[in-house]
Amino acid sequence: MKDTFIQGILKLTQAREISRTEEIQELWSGYGQIVRCFLIEGNVAKVVVKIIDLAAAASHPRGWNTHVSHQRKIQSYINESYWYQRFNNKLPKTCHTPRLLGSFKDEGHTLLVLDDLDLLGFPVRKKGLKIVEVQAVLSWLANFHAFHMGSEPVELWSVGSYWHLATRIDEWRKIEDQEIKRAAPKIDQVLNEAKYQTVIHGDAKVANFCFPENNGAVAGVDFQYAGKGVGVKDVAYFFGSCLTEEELFEWTDSLLDFYFEELHKYVTTENISVDFGKLEPEWRRLYPFAWADFTRFLLGWMPTHQKINGFAMLQMQNVLKEIKD
Repeated sequence: MKDTFIQGILKLTQAREISRTEEIQELWSGYGQIVRCFLIEGNVAKVVVKIIDLAAAASHPRGWNTHVSHQRKIQSYINESYWYQRFNNKLPKTCHTPRLLGSFKDEGHTLLVLDDLDLLGFPVRKKGLKIVEVQAVLSWLANFHAFHMGSEPVELWSVGSYWHLATRIDEWRKIEDQEIKRAAPKIDQVLNEAKYQTVIHGDAKVANFCFPENNGAVAGVDFQYAGKGVGVKDVAYFFGSCLTEEELFEWTDSLLDFYFEELHKYVTTENISVDFGKLEPEWRRLYPFAWADFTRFLLGWMPTHQKINGFAMLQMQNVLKEIKD
């Protein structure tokens, strides 16, 4: 870390020095890293720093190191900077995220200095979830979606989610199933032209949520692909990240009911002006479209992926039939 950045962090936190750092993770495809800084005599004991190197062009884990891919990643980090600087701190206090303490730029590098969620009561990271934990994330998503209902986030992605078709043409060309390939633009259009839109997280996998030691509210991180969309895109993608094929068949209906109950609750308590009686049926109809849209991406990106299971393909077939009818 450059000395100018170190001095900036010390000034932000009023710390005397950074005693040590530890790497939390590398960013996807080598575009930087996330580190935890331990502070001496600061107003906080630790901060998390996301170091983004926009000049990096490391090999993609699956070989997708194209110009289109590189430009999408650059835009995603610009998007996240916009998010933290202009949107994040406006969220309701019940919708937990790390607070942006400050940001710095220098010769292709961007640093985001954030609260350490471990200090705020969210020290646990999970791969698999119990039902109560799935519900906690659904409640966070419902809160997030309700707050942004009907907004026009012009600084963010015009279509939220990292897999949307306009940015995944390389993967679309690789799809072998010609019926799915032909249907992809229509699926994309149906989702994008929905009447009821909000801001979606865009990468709402289980790894992007931080949990308390015991059951309770969660916190969300990583807003590279936050943008306009229908809330069920986040819901379908989240389910695919934490539920097995068997669990999807067994639990998806009741969990979807829970999401809409929470969404209605937050729309009501936050006095959001929306006709929920029309929103819910529209988004329920679009839930299989959200699955089909993400599955389309996987079929081009990694057709052997474990998430391409019986449940996902059933949603795809239902959507293909609806488009034909």
